[in-house]
Amino acid sequence: KHAYLGGKLHTALHEVIGHASGVINPGVGQPSESLKQYASTLEEARADLVGLYYIYDQKMIDLGLIPSFEVAKAEYDGYIRNGMMTQLQRLELGQQLTEEHMQNRQLVASWAYEKGLKDKVIEKIVKEGKTYFVVNDYLKLRDLFGQLLREIQRIKSEGDFKAGQALVDNYGVKVDRALHQEVLTRVKPLNIAPYSGFVNPTLVPITDKNGEIIDVK
Repeated sequence: KHAYLGGKLHTALHEVIGHASGVINPGVGQPSESLKQYASTLEEARADLVGLYYIYDQKMIDLGLIPSFEVAKAEYDGYIRNGMMTQLQRLELGQQLTEEHMQNRQLVASWAYEKGLKDKVIEKIVKEGKTYFVVNDYLKLRDLFGQLLREIQRIKSEGDFKAGQALVDNYGVKVDRALHQEVLTRVKPLNIAPYSGFVNPTLVPITDKNGEIIDVK
């Protein structure tokens, strides 16, 4: 009921206030210089976290952008599921994550899962041989997103290469082989492509002698 709107809004927040926010400290070079090969992954993670944090804000309801926090909860569910599992269908077994958006999603999801283990914020449940990641506490998860956003913004603002490298390498690259195999096995019967693309058509109106559109080529 709420996942479609949640996904659309998170993308909008990511692009509009995510990439458009954040200040680099005086004297610190551009992230491409200070964070080098990790700059893009960390920037995508930062923009995702801005969206995840603010989609669960009362202002979203006040502005009429969402009817209730159920939209935010649906996006949290979908984001964790995708970051921990679903996106792995795009990889061949044994591959690691190399694409920045995929690295960022796993980084955010797996960091939040690990940091929330003590309080069971996100719980890993295996039922009838299938793995599920269940969000038990959405407000605590939002707080974790905020903590990670603060740290990644610090890394970018200060140009802290070592901290950025550690985040990406420890959380965003390596794939759990057993979980990957499970994802590939579960998705196979659906027989769907892991990626889809679109070629936008050129639409040419066909008109009658009165200029009325009677068809489109």
